[in-house]
Amino acid sequence: MLSPISQRMCILLIVANVAIVSSAHLAMAEAQIKMKTYTYKKVGELEIKLDVYRASDETIRPLVVWIHGGALINGHRAGVSGRVKKWALDSGYVLASIDYRLAPETQLPEIIQDVEDAFTWLHKEGPSLLKIDPERIVVSGGSAGGYLTFVTGHRVNPRPKALVPFWGYGDLVGDWYSRPSPHPRHHGTKLTRAEAFKQVSGPPVSDSRDRVGNGGAFYQHCRQKGIWPKSVSGWDPHTQAERFHPFMPLKNVTADYPPTLMIHGTADTDVPYEQSVLMAAEFKRHQVPHELVSIPDAEHGLGGGDAKLIDEAYAKAFAFLTNHLEK
Repeated sequence: MLSPISQRMCILLIVANVAIVSSAHLAMAEAQIKMKTYTYKKVGELEIKLDVYRASDETIRPLVVWIHGGALINGHRAGVSGRVKKWALDSGYVLASIDYRLAPETQLPEIIQDVEDAFTWLHKEGPSLLKIDPERIVVSGGSAGGYLTFVTGHRVNPRPKALVPFWGYGDLVGDWYSRPSPHPRHHGTKLTRAEAFKQVSGPPVSDSRDRVGNGGAFYQHCRQKGIWPKSVSGWDPHTQAERFHPFMPLKNVTADYPPTLMIHGTADTDVPYEQSVLMAAEFKRHQVPHELVSIPDAEHGLGGGDAKLIDEAYAKAFAFLTNHLEK
């Protein structure tokens, strides 16, 4: 049995701990998460924007950049992975989700230029405006956003600290994109060439919600005919493959490439699993720290995969990013 003095000391310790915890919760409540939209670039009358989520305080924090997917044709900055968003904000980081001009109204070099300019803006304005640490930036994205995540590893300067592409790709000219797709997922909508290109005949957009036509139907037409590479770039992948090379991560891995963790389903019929395997081989060849987390029998976006394995894959990805942000 404790003596009266020991009992009083235990009570004081408990009260002190409760006070500390209460103060921490109060601080978190006062520093509520807020989202603010910024225009990082303007081309003609088109404003290209990014959304920033962060605690409403003045603390300097690391930055997680999310890049949305959509085959470079569809999508927008509001399409942030819920898991990535929760992890980033629960970890006390700032999250930025960027728009970029979409194809085919805007072609590949200009799309990549937008991504580069977004990072230039974040490095220039971020420390004072967003209260971020420009030395601690990581990037993640899914599908075409995974491709653009790979792209930041060789075209953004300074390079991000680490990358996590989900079901991404590093090749733009392979048969998977430059030959007709046999997969049912790409044959849900049938349009003539004229009908398909009419969907994307308006002015440039950086948010597919602003496009009058049906970008999804246009994408299906591209995959049915094997014309995606030419549609988004203007170049023939069969006779002008080298023109794609500056924008292909598969051709630009060096020893300076950021550490990368990839997650991909082995049964993906939109972006073949092989795309991550090819990138892993390049990373190995150049001795870049990397890991490929494979989800057996999972489709694009990990549909149909084992839930436990998926949870473990995300946990591994977040631990990987945290490790590089906290170094």
